[in-house]
Amino acid sequence: MGDYKVIAIEKKGHVAWLWLNNPDKLNVMGKPFWTDFPLAVRELADDPEVWVVVVAAKGRAFSAGLDLKTMGSISAGAEGMLAGRDKLLEEIMHLQEAFTMIEDCPKPFIAAVHGFCIGGGLDLMATCDIRLASADAVISLREARMAIVADLGSLQRLPAIIGKGHLRELAFTGKDIDAARAKEIQLLNEVYPDQNALYAAADKLAGEIANNSPLVVQGIKRILKFGEGKSVKDALQFVATWNSSFLVSEDLIEAFQAFAQKRPAEFKGR
Repeated sequence: MGDYKVIAIEKKGHVAWLWLNNPDKLNVMGKPFWTDFPLAVRELADDPEVWVVVVAAKGRAFSAGLDLKTMGSISAGAEGMLAGRDKLLEEIMHLQEAFTMIEDCPKPFIAAVHGFCIGGGLDLMATCDIRLASADAVISLREARMAIVADLGSLQRLPAIIGKGHLRELAFTGKDIDAARAKEIQLLNEVYPDQNALYAAADKLAGEIANNSPLVVQGIKRILKFGEGKSVKDALQFVATWNSSFLVSEDLIEAFQAFAQKRPAEFKGR
């Protein structure tokens, strides 16, 4: 397991909890975060015993977003020169890739959000497959209020989640919304009364997913990702090809045997 400064990983069976672990600074996303986070995601992606990942945070907030005090140095000194702009472009794309890794990983990620979830926190939340929150969550696409165009994924991912109108409202105003409003616009799957209830629900949901064959769950995520922007015909062709390659497995045999024997299946991911 990696030696992380602002990330912690906790594994429970086939479920891993990826903790944002910089509570004294409200889990802001500074340079240590951008070093630790992609390494942690890669560790979990490469671990065959991890089938589901829950992303949560220590302390009073999920994340207060980008650490402007330290990350502001990215653009400082550019002075409008082309070399400085090229460097900034490369840095932005590097940060984007850290969150895109979640999207590219076939394992499902569940965001369990509490407290402030601002800017980069929302970008992280948006790339997860399922989003849960406690009632105290405060969510904001706040970049417009900081004279920044959000560039880590919310503008690209949220239209498919909450629709164009709701996204434009959040992006143009930079306003805060509470968990109830976030659920109303389908940004959240569910809201729970407090943090303990949130984590219990996330753990239960992750366990329900992990009870299924990881070959199938990961196949579903890949198929859904492929289908984005494709025609129904092309998406159906892809899933037919996928199942012709992966349908016959030890897990499929186990599923039939468990059904016949009236017992829970014990999948191995083979």
